[in-house]
Amino acid sequence: MAYEQRGRPSGLLFHSDPGCQYASRMFRQRLWRYRITKSMSRRGNCWDNSPMERLFRSLKTEWVPATGYPSMTEAKRDISDYLMNDYNRQSPHHHNDGLPPVQVENQSNLLSGIS
Repeated sequence: MAYEQRGRPSGLLFHSDPGCQYASRMFRQRLWRYRITKSMSRRGNCWDNSPMERLFRSLKTEWVPATGYPSMTEAKRDISDYLMNDYNRQSPHHHNDGLPPVQVENQSNLLSGIS
């Protein structure tokens, strides 16, 4: 979805942990099809992927109910809301000088001429 929304950009890097879903043949073929370079953190080294580890920690501790969700539909809706609205559009990020990711991306696009 992010790839399509950004106009199918080139020169992308997909960084992940070495989980089986990312190491699978099907996933690697999809990255190859879109000409996205794969990058994997070292096994057992959370510092390689610390931004994503931080995101999932926030999601699990600040958003997901301790008792879980009553249905997969509700979980998808609620987690999508957290990621697309709260985390990306509202939450200040230390790495971005206190700005949310969407605001930083929009500023970068203005400077580069990408609409």
